[in-house]
Amino acid sequence: MSKYGAIAVEVDGIRFASKREAARYGLLRVLEGAGQISGLVLQPRFPLVVEGEKICTYVADFQYTDCTTGAVITEDCKGMKTPVYRLKAKLLKALHGIAILET
Repeated sequence: MSKYGAIAVEVDGIRFASKREAARYGLLRVLEGAGQISGLVLQPRFPLVVEGEKICTYVADFQYTDCTTGAVITEDCKGMKTPVYRLKAKLLKALHGIAILET
C-alpha cells in the first residue's frame, strides 16, 4: 500500500502503481488494437531543465498518438494531485509545451 492508499497491481507482467492506472492501461490497449490510438508508451520520461541545469524528471503514465487527430497525448492517472505533481506539470507545460491529460 502506498502513502496515498493506492494498491500496486500487475497486468501483462507490468507493475502499475494503482488499480486505476492498470485499468487505464487495459483500455488503452483495446483502443490501440482497434486502431484509435498508436505508439503506446509506458512511463515516458521528460527531463525538466532550466537554464542548463536539470531540476528533476517528470515521469508520465502513458503517451500515445490519437489516430483521429494526430495529436500526441501525454497522460497521467491521478487520484491525488500532490503539490510536487502540480509543480512538475507546470514545468512540463512551460519547458516542453506538453499539457498532461489527467484521467
